Amino acid sequence: MSSSAAAVRAVRALLLFSAVAYTAWVLEVVVSTGLDPVQTYVSELAAEDQPLGGLFRATDLVAGLAVLAGAGTALWCLERRPWALAGWAALALFGLATAVDSRLPLSCTPTADPECAARETAGLVPATHTAHAISSSLAMVGAIGAVVLLTTAARRYGWWPPLARYGPWLVAAELLATCWSLGAIAAFEAGHGTWTLGAGQRSQILLIALWLAVLAVSVGGAGHVTDSGGSTEEKVEGQG
Repeated sequence: MSSSAAAVRAVRALLLFSAVAYTAWVLEVVVSTGLDPVQTYVSELAAEDQPLGGLFRATDLVAGLAVLAGAGTALWCLERRPWALAGWAALALFGLATAVDSRLPLSCTPTADPECAARETAGLVPATHTAHAISSSLAMVGAIGAVVLLTTAARRYGWWPPLARYGPWLVAAELLATCWSLGAIAAFEAGHGTWTLGAGQRSQILLIALWLAVLAVSVGGAGHVTDSGGSTEEKVEGQG
């Protein structure tokens, strides 16, 4: 197996692993967390006052680092054309911000605990709440940027057939879920209830994980790699 083919396989494995780790929150289906998945932030599962907070912080950290490593490997080894370069950079931002986000947990659960919400409104919570909001926003900007840019690259350059075929549908669904989440967050912050905030955010995250899996399968099937001389070549699964 050539080093280029090994790099493609590494990108695929890292992206698949990150997709699984990024959906660790589905454990709430079988494990009682005390939080309503339809109404609460996903990040509240990892709050410092939650019994399983350490587990969810760890899976977020692992997911973020795996995405960052996969995107970094792709930036180094895969063909550097404009849409792809921007897309992998956006994916790296998503991974880095997700890893940082896991180190800046909420201290309590504002959508589930009125006292926590009151303290947050009054500015009586730790600064990590504000830092967490910033890192979460950067993670989502990176994720949406990657979804749009790499899907565009697949279609524009004739790469990665599965992503070129299904990517546009995932882009549309992700944008709708993002609008749902942002609207629900705005309603909650204005004191109008949660508006099924949790369901919207979980849909948003699940679609990103699904897109990561499609990207991984696509890159694994046909990756465009750059050799040491700067020229490009295509490596197809099964070729050395």
